[in-house]
Amino acid sequence: MSKQTYRVCFCFRRRFRLTVSEAPAEIKTLFDQYSENGLMTLDHLHRFLTDVQKEDLTKEEAQAVLDHSLHDFRHLSIFHRKALNLEAFFKYLFGNTNSPINTKVHHDMNAPLSHYFIHTGHNSYLTGNQLSSDCSDVPIIQALHRGVRVIELDIWPNSNKDDVDVLHGGTLTAPVALDKCFQSIKEHAFVASEYPVVITLEDHLTPNLQAKVAKMITETFGDVLFSPPGSECLKEFPSPESLKRRVIISTKPPQEYLEAKAAAEKAAAAGDLKRGKSLAPDEEAWGREVPELKRAVAEDDKIELDEEESKEEEDVEDVESKSPQNVAPEYKRLIAIHAGKPKGGLSECLKVDPNKVRRLSLSEQQLEKASDTYGKDIVRFTQRNILRVYPKGIRVDSSNYNPMIGWSHGAQMVAFNMQGYGRSLWVMQGMFRANGGCGYVKKPDFLLTAGPNNEVFDPKHKLPVVKTLKVKVYMGEGWYYDFKHTHFDAYSPPDFYARVGIAGVAADTVMKKTKTLEDNWIPAWDEEFEFPLTCPDLAVIRIEVHEYDMSEKDDFGGQTSLPLSELKRGIRAVPLHDHKGEKYKSVKLLMHFDLV
Repeated sequence: MSKQTYRVCFCFRRRFRLTVSEAPAEIKTLFDQYSENGLMTLDHLHRFLTDVQKEDLTKEEAQAVLDHSLHDFRHLSIFHRKALNLEAFFKYLFGNTNSPINTKVHHDMNAPLSHYFIHTGHNSYLTGNQLSSDCSDVPIIQALHRGVRVIELDIWPNSNKDDVDVLHGGTLTAPVALDKCFQSIKEHAFVASEYPVVITLEDHLTPNLQAKVAKMITETFGDVLFSPPGSECLKEFPSPESLKRRVIISTKPPQEYLEAKAAAEKAAAAGDLKRGKSLAPDEEAWGREVPELKRAVAEDDKIELDEEESKEEEDVEDVESKSPQNVAPEYKRLIAIHAGKPKGGLSECLKVDPNKVRRLSLSEQQLEKASDTYGKDIVRFTQRNILRVYPKGIRVDSSNYNPMIGWSHGAQMVAFNMQGYGRSLWVMQGMFRANGGCGYVKKPDFLLTAGPNNEVFDPKHKLPVVKTLKVKVYMGEGWYYDFKHTHFDAYSPPDFYARVGIAGVAADTVMKKTKTLEDNWIPAWDEEFEFPLTCPDLAVIRIEVHEYDMSEKDDFGGQTSLPLSELKRGIRAVPLHDHKGEKYKSVKLLMHFDLV
């Protein structure tokens, strides 16, 4: 790979010299510091890992790193039996073992479920948009394989009213059988994580079909199903550790299908399902920018607080007082996490009952509006109870919202359309790379504790800067191997630039950009950025690479998001992913991170 030719027309060709991946000057200097006679021995490597990488490793652990590297390079000319030369050291730094984050489950998993952010899907059965796409078990399987722990199913009577289908009611979505979805959940629930899977059911069934669903659940999941003693609400949620490899059912108490059908028809008649806004060309390429919270509130200021919630959450008192003789008791007994909202306004919904816990659902804009008045009440509620946040109804294109709206208030289940690829979903994927990707991330202590006078964290309170993240982007490589040589530009090598920033609370959120390097498959930007942080516990580092195009929209060259709480300091190899979140085979960046 020394030169590359691009055909401009029949009679003219352009030739470009291809650069070779080479250690940046700073890496060479470090190697000189931590080596002798051009070789880095075990003692040198141990000092480097301690001083530069800030890793607390024993000599034996450093030996394991060295042995692994030597094993990887044994077939190359750079191989030395007991030490690394510069090229081998550079390859180690840029290798797959030099991860930028902790990859093991290490959080305390013995606290109640309400103490964790939980990887949550919305309408998990949809393959595309919310109005006309097919329903299938395939997206459910894909979500579980990515570590999603909460699967949502909307259940309705089939056309003959003798069985149960999963579909998005009041739309043109094609149904999938409920038993097929249950079977797929059973087979794939614990492929990516041993921690519990919660199935949230949006129930639009008659009592006889509820009884059929109860039988279906017990026969499918058997001993894997967690059923609380009796049919009462739990007094406290169990821990993820105690629920390993268990399936949990969460729904509102049983109700009559005709009531739900009437409510859905009324909502549809009111024009609730509106068409979403069209995307700008660059947004089509890689998704909308993550919206600022206050701007998102303003755009939907006309929506009443309870308008959308009425479709997803029925009043608990109303439901339980109507036709109790029609309730299927075997169905009710399976509900471990009771959902619904009490009668009254939001202040009643957010009251904490010391004798029972429950789940409350709010749409994204309901939470945004409520946070202005009830911010501290929401935080207090989520210390014991579970809050689920779901996308507003006009997101018919299956787009997503800024997840920080929920996380900053302690919401455990920030429900996302997992097929809604784009920047918001990338942030979600980044957050749940934490804790070994198990789908449960322990909430920061400030969201879980109360003061001597029961005072809690105020999300509206302006916080001081407590940490500064320093990021250096050395270089990138791998596009030459993973893309056709004309993918980015038909007439020349690509012109790459990188974007680095923070998704977090409003004061911390920012994106910065490197210079554009022209005609280079291996860009060496060598640029440094600083990010002052007021709330580092909720910060997610965003990284993107794009290829500049003068005449059209810029091309997408990869992305990743990393939870700051898991970040390893020092020089790290950062793998990039495509717009769906699938990791590229070769594309990665070499970066330096420090938190001071």
